[in-house]
Amino acid sequence: MTTQDTKVEKEAAKLSRRDFLGLLGKGAACAGAVAGAGAALASAGGANKLGGVGPTYQQEDAQYAEARKNPPKIPNYNWTEHKWAFGVDTNRCIGCLRCVEACKMENSVQMDRNHTRTWVERYTYLEGSDHAHVDSIHDIKNVMPGSKETRFVFDNRYKDAKVTKSFFVPKLCNQCEKPSCVQVCPTGATYKTPDGPVLIDSKYCIGCQYCVQACPYGARSLNHERGTAEKCNWCYHRITKGLNPACVEVCPTGTRIFGDRTDPESPISQFIRNNRVNVLKPDMGNMPNVFYAGIDKEVL
Repeated sequence: MTTQDTKVEKEAAKLSRRDFLGLLGKGAACAGAVAGAGAALASAGGANKLGGVGPTYQQEDAQYAEARKNPPKIPNYNWTEHKWAFGVDTNRCIGCLRCVEACKMENSVQMDRNHTRTWVERYTYLEGSDHAHVDSIHDIKNVMPGSKETRFVFDNRYKDAKVTKSFFVPKLCNQCEKPSCVQVCPTGATYKTPDGPVLIDSKYCIGCQYCVQACPYGARSLNHERGTAEKCNWCYHRITKGLNPACVEVCPTGTRIFGDRTDPESPISQFIRNNRVNVLKPDMGNMPNVFYAGIDKEVL
């Protein structure tokens, strides 16, 4: 028996069943989360074959899968009647980062640069360079001095450089039609809803981070305080009440567009109809539901 095995057994004696499974999941993730996620994606029908943890957990707790068949109990809302989608017009984004701060406040996201549900990247082309220099709020230089990492602003590092082109690209969870994160989740905590968003049920999340590794867009992270995965859900608590996501609500330039694709006159339907739009990493086959207009080919 290895030292690691002994440590796990000692901890298990003090932990609940859910916490013990979480410990096992995290240990497996450290040993080879990427390999496990790849195996799950390659398996037929997206079956969960994650080092033996997934199948065993689901066989013992089949009620988790059953729970996913039932919609959240939201008064006066039928999730089969909507198909939400998101649009981003990169020609309009000024990099003010109000969207990031609104998201953090609305969803109680940790106020530091390493935890974001939505973020903005700055792409800068310099004279004589054939590629873009990319930075975002994850860069410590873009955190306001003395703000204790609660306020963000793009710095002026390029003020003396010869810039040939620069633009901003907002990013967030793409709420894919074929989400990799759902395929690799060993507990059914992550699931796709009929109205579009991919949600996380924190009651069943064991913090194994398979979904974090599987997401090709870097849209997921682990909330270390709660020990569960988190990501953008388009402010599901708002959109099911007829409101826009917080980031859309505060955007001063109309960069972010949201709406119901079942309505041909909704803002998102008009945006897709009237613009040449693209999705990020189309070759991955995830079929994203965030549509970009005016985006540079290097970003794709």
